[in-house]
Amino acid sequence: MKDLYSMKNAQNIHTRWASFENPSAGKGSAGSENNTAKGRAFERLPAGITVNLLNYDGAGTVTRIWITVSDRSPNMLRSLVLRCYWDDAEKPAVEAPLGDFFSCGSRLCKFESELFSSPEGRSFNSYAPMPFKKSAKITVTNESETDLSHIFYDVNMLVSDESDPDALYFHCYWNRVKSTIPGKDYVILPEINGTGRLLGASFEVNANPIYGHHWWGEGEVKVYIDDDADLPTLCGTGTEDYIGTGWGQGAFYNRYQGCPVSDGEKRQWIFYRLHIADPIYFKSGVKYTIQIIGGGNAGEVKEMLEKNIPLIPVSCDENGAEFMRLYKTVKPLPENGWVNYYRSDDFASTVWFYLNSNENQLPKLQSVGERI
Repeated sequence: MKDLYSMKNAQNIHTRWASFENPSAGKGSAGSENNTAKGRAFERLPAGITVNLLNYDGAGTVTRIWITVSDRSPNMLRSLVLRCYWDDAEKPAVEAPLGDFFSCGSRLCKFESELFSSPEGRSFNSYAPMPFKKSAKITVTNESETDLSHIFYDVNMLVSDESDPDALYFHCYWNRVKSTIPGKDYVILPEINGTGRLLGASFEVNANPIYGHHWWGEGEVKVYIDDDADLPTLCGTGTEDYIGTGWGQGAFYNRYQGCPVSDGEKRQWIFYRLHIADPIYFKSGVKYTIQIIGGGNAGEVKEMLEKNIPLIPVSCDENGAEFMRLYKTVKPLPENGWVNYYRSDDFASTVWFYLNSNENQLPKLQSVGERI
C-alpha cells in the first residue's frame, strides 16, 4: 500500500480520464464545451455506428471503465459490443456484448464483485487492470437496428513515460450455444497459446423447459493447463460448487463468486467466478470448459427417456447405496435415487484472462442473431 503514496509515483505516474467531456484524455483539456458548463455529458449512438471511448498513444493502464446507457433491454445489451485494442493490434483483445463484458449477461441487476459492479442495476463498472505499452483504443458499436438515445462513459487511466515490459495484456472472449449437445462439454475458452493467467468467467444459463423443474447445474468445470491432453489438471465437482455455494444456486453476490440472478420461474441464472484469491497461471496455453449436466429423480428421468427427451444418464446416488457410474456402461437405470444426466441447455459465457500477446487468437464474435 505504501507505493500508492510514494514520491516516485507522484512524479512519474499521471492520472487521466477520457469521457465525452475530454475524449483525448488530454491534460488541461477537459470540460471545454459550453463555456466550461456541462456541455457534452453523453452522445447519441445510432444503429450501425461505432463510438470511440478511448484512443490514446503512450503507455499506461486502464484502471476503471464506467458506462451507462438509456436502453438496458436484453436485446440492446447483447447488440452493443465493447472492443479493446492494445498496442495497435488489428484484432481486438476484448470483444463482447456490453452487458456480458461487465458480468451482467442480458439482464442487468444490482450486484458487486471484486472487478465488476452495477450499484443500482442501472450502470456498468469494471475495475480490472488493463495494461498497454504503446497505445489503447476502446470502442462501443451499436449492432442493433435501433438508435440508442444516450450513452455516458468514463475511462480512467494511469499513464507513464515508461512501460512495464513484463505486463500481460487483458483479454475477453464471449460465447453462446443456444442448444448444447448432450455429452459434449461447453467451451468457455477455446485452447489458446501463450503465457498468462485465467482471471475468471461469468455465465448465463437459460434452462431448457423440456426437463421441467429438474436441476441443471451438476456439470463440472475443467481447466486444461499447458500440455494437458484428454484429462485436465483442474476439475471441480459441480456448477454451484464452482461458485462457492452448494445444494442448488440461489441469488447472492460476493467478492469472488456470485449468482445475481436466480429465477426459477423464468428458468434463468446469471453467475460468476473470479480467480483472484486462487489464481490460475499457465505457461504455454490453457483451455476452459464446463459439462452440461443436470439431475433429478430416477423415476422422472426414466419417463423422460421413454418420451425421447434428449439426455444421457451419467451417475446415480441411490439414497445412501453405492454410487453408480452409468455413463457409457450397460447398467440399467436404478428405480430410486438422484440421477445425473447430460442434457441440452442455452449457455452463454464471458471469460477474462491475461496473455503475453496482444493478438486475438479466438473466433470472431457471433452475429447479432446468434447473440440474442
